[in-house]
Amino acid sequence: MAHQTIAPVLIGKQEYFPQVSSVSFEGHSSSNPFAYKFYDPARVIAGKSMKDHFKFAVAYWHSFCGTGADPFGSGPRPMPWLQNPDPIQKAKDKMDAAFEFMTKMGLNYYCFHDFDLVEEGSDLQVSRYRLESIADYALEKQENSGIKVLWGTANLFSHPRYMNGAASNPDFSIVAYAGAQVKNALDISIKLGAENYVFWGGREGYMSLLNTHMKQEQEQLARFFTMARDYARKKGFKGYFFIEPKPAEPSKHQYDFDAATVLGFLQKYDLLEDFKLNLEVNHATLAQHTFAHEVQVAVDSGALGSIDANRGDEQNGWDTDQFPNNHMELVEAMMIILQSDGFVGGGVNFDAKLRRNSTDLEDLFYAHIGGMDAFAKALIVADKILRESDYLKMKNERYQSFQEEKGQQFLRGELKMEDLSIYSWNQGEPEAKSGKQELYENLIAEYLYRFI
Repeated sequence: MAHQTIAPVLIGKQEYFPQVSSVSFEGHSSSNPFAYKFYDPARVIAGKSMKDHFKFAVAYWHSFCGTGADPFGSGPRPMPWLQNPDPIQKAKDKMDAAFEFMTKMGLNYYCFHDFDLVEEGSDLQVSRYRLESIADYALEKQENSGIKVLWGTANLFSHPRYMNGAASNPDFSIVAYAGAQVKNALDISIKLGAENYVFWGGREGYMSLLNTHMKQEQEQLARFFTMARDYARKKGFKGYFFIEPKPAEPSKHQYDFDAATVLGFLQKYDLLEDFKLNLEVNHATLAQHTFAHEVQVAVDSGALGSIDANRGDEQNGWDTDQFPNNHMELVEAMMIILQSDGFVGGGVNFDAKLRRNSTDLEDLFYAHIGGMDAFAKALIVADKILRESDYLKMKNERYQSFQEEKGQQFLRGELKMEDLSIYSWNQGEPEAKSGKQELYENLIAEYLYRFI
């Protein structure tokens, strides 16, 4: 592609991706690998532009910190922005690479953990200084590019001090340290104009109940969330707080197991007004749910805050965080979202990482283009199904008996068990009615493979 110059404030002192000028929509007939085939940010679907439907965000940690390392070997992925030994300059180089990438991709958001932005210091004071320094640099980049923070968070799981959890830790001194770290992360997130703040309980759980006061640990967690909310509100933060469910890994059992578990927790501790859910596709898989199930559970409670978009590997039983490409799965989820009010505050963050053997810098573009196109195509197909097909009619007909007198009385709570018994005695054995599962699946497949 023809190369074009991006403003120096966005490129920084070095251009890290000179092989790519900019990525734009060219349509599904294009053969350009650096072009969107379905994601047209200006295209209006169901009364809203694609750009506003998705609010696509880059996961800072995977895209600009993850070298491809795994438990069996060091990272093979070259990251030229991580070479400077000075932590502040290294953080600035990384920020340069991130904003160059996001600008060329036409992305408007990113998400970060505190120590994705800059290396953690030797103590809280050093960490605070480093975070303030890189936040000043990030603020300049944001103001000159229009790129925003979808959400910020604190890494309360990587450091050895958190081996037994953070807010749920049995040692109060560690709970307090986690509080200080979250305070810093909230301050930086607010400074950068983050629209939301996320808690992922990576180690908020237990390995064995033999040495765990589970009730107390969950109460600690609720108290911690309450304190964080109150502090942020006092500082003027207007956004939502998200909790990201995951059943296990690294803990054997995490307290934020799945959407239903988290909703029960939030209701119990009176946090549902300020807290919503940040759902991840791969986490739904690990909880033995479909992604659509988790989305539906959240939507039914008005709590679908945001999505971490990825997928798992059917042959692996862990969190592989691959870029999304399961169109059937995404269409089903988008159909649910379109029938609701959409995301409450959030958007779609690509919490996904390149495969270990994807080592060219341009691979980061291919991955995000594919993921964004997958979501865009799913949105188009879902909208067409809801508008053009008999899907909603078919689904409503399954429940037609509840539109009749007795069904309506039941839903209004006007019947007693004796009434159900009398009704059944009079009606006799009910007639079997097909759920037509295959017909519904065929409908999605039909629209997926139509010319769009």
